Amino acid sequence: MAAATTQTRAGVPVTSLDSELFDGAGATKRDLLDYLEAVAPFLLPELTGRPLSVIRVRPGQQPFMQKNLPASAPDWIPRVPIWAEASHREVSYALCEETRTLVWFGNQRAVEYHPTLHRRGADDASVLDRLVVDLDPPEGSDAFAAAAAVALVVREVLSGCGLAGAVKTSGSKGVHVVVPLAGGDPADAAAATRALAARTAALDPDRATVEYVKADRGGRVFVDSTRAGGATVVAAWSPRIRPGTPVSWPLAWDELTDVHPSDFTLRAVTARLGTDRWAELPDPQQLPANLVAEGHDIPVARVAAMHEGRRRARRRRETDDTD
Repeated sequence: MAAATTQTRAGVPVTSLDSELFDGAGATKRDLLDYLEAVAPFLLPELTGRPLSVIRVRPGQQPFMQKNLPASAPDWIPRVPIWAEASHREVSYALCEETRTLVWFGNQRAVEYHPTLHRRGADDASVLDRLVVDLDPPEGSDAFAAAAAVALVVREVLSGCGLAGAVKTSGSKGVHVVVPLAGGDPADAAAATRALAARTAALDPDRATVEYVKADRGGRVFVDSTRAGGATVVAAWSPRIRPGTPVSWPLAWDELTDVHPSDFTLRAVTARLGTDRWAELPDPQQLPANLVAEGHDIPVARVAAMHEGRRRARRRRETDDTD
């Protein structure tokens, strides 16, 4: 078998450019690298200073998330050591701040880019500067339209709190509402996210829910409040590992109901790149104290679901014992 031809992009050796990116991608590795180079002026500001996780994939294999930057990575990629409590080890995260870093990741078949909601400052301090409300619609041909409708409800809730957000497609069937923050306690931001989710579900209970368990959602859009604290969210302009390789694309609020995720694929979006990296992204804001206080009284969704699952199991056991 002949050796793979090596070329250079942004000073980085790259190979296998004409191989399919992943099964059903409708794109090659060359397409990915072309896109990453074109989108770098827009994507890099979303990644700069943020510890990065990526999702890699190869044809015929399952995607996997990579957090720890391998020792074989170039020494010019900055690294940030962060203690991972769950695995009881230090994880060396990459900081992606140059086009050549994007190209290196692309050559590694890193398709998805998931930065943290906090950014490292000049003094290496971590500053939380994003709040995200993730809208996950039920399955169906009108899934995105359902998420878009609830996103407009989230916007109304934000406005009622004196806040403003921007919107983007998730790159799948959902929508992300992003609220820039002027720092603050991660626990307070998580609480505020729960309060925003609860207010959204209360304002439009026929279309929105905060039920963590899918079976309890009743065909409604799940207003996910768990994208907080140490969580990551796929970056604006990041491709996704989905059929056709869609992209998480920033939108103006007034175009939200006129588009579909299939409009924004790796091979179709380059012509849409403008001159402003995200025209409707508001300036950083302070969270209202009353919103934070309200959220601290709301249980974390997955914890509440876990307790509810235990209660239901206990009731089933008690019912079985009386039969």
